Amino acid sequence: MTAILDHFAIATPALTDGWDLFGGILGGTWAFGDDSPGFWWGELEFAAGPKVELLTPTGGPDAAFLERFLAAHGAGPHHLTFLVPDIGEALARIRAFGIEPVGVSLANPDWREAFLHPRAAHGIVIQIAEQHGPPPAPPPPRELTEPGPPARFGLIEHHVSDLERAVQLFGDVLGGQHDVAGAGAASGTGGTDLTWPGGKRIRLVRQDGLPLGGALHHVRFTRTSGAFSAQERDRAHLLAKRLGLTLELADSA
Repeated sequence: MTAILDHFAIATPALTDGWDLFGGILGGTWAFGDDSPGFWWGELEFAAGPKVELLTPTGGPDAAFLERFLAAHGAGPHHLTFLVPDIGEALARIRAFGIEPVGVSLANPDWREAFLHPRAAHGIVIQIAEQHGPPPAPPPPRELTEPGPPARFGLIEHHVSDLERAVQLFGDVLGGQHDVAGAGAASGTGGTDLTWPGGKRIRLVRQDGLPLGGALHHVRFTRTSGAFSAQERDRAHLLAKRLGLTLELADSA
């Protein structure tokens, strides 16, 4: 199955923190976004790596899933989205792997989707989607700050209790390619690096005792040119903390 790691979604009640961090400091530029029943979403893209999506509830019964998440966890990582060319074939592979998808919605010909519950997906929701037609194209929100210098979204590090099965899910089922010379092996973490086209990388690291069998550990952004100032680093880590993230910043080589 050909799958693409498309974006990393963060739920937050305060969008301005996300705009300031991912736009103003990390150089993300507006991709697209829209209102959906119960929530608003918007995505920023970077010099390389997956997009970042910000989600915020807008009220009504359809907002319940996001309101429950924020009430239980506060702002934080919500899901990873993989785009596939044939969702029927993708769901068959997932079921053959022993996971039953939830929230399967195939009625909309432009966007067909299903989800893997975090208990089955090593501590994070995974969205599988088949997309046709152009994405929505409203103008960027007025609150989005002027983008800072460009950066690459080069790593999502995710810790899991069952490393072997997580590698099978993200690699064999979701199309990640093993990078045997990746930074996970070089840094001595004992992790496994999986990559997708466009500079998209997930590092899986074994860690016992995790709720739901896994948890996102940190994300890394690297300036394409130059260095982050001390002020930018301090501000970025403060905003990331508000968004429930641990952030690693790297200067250009």
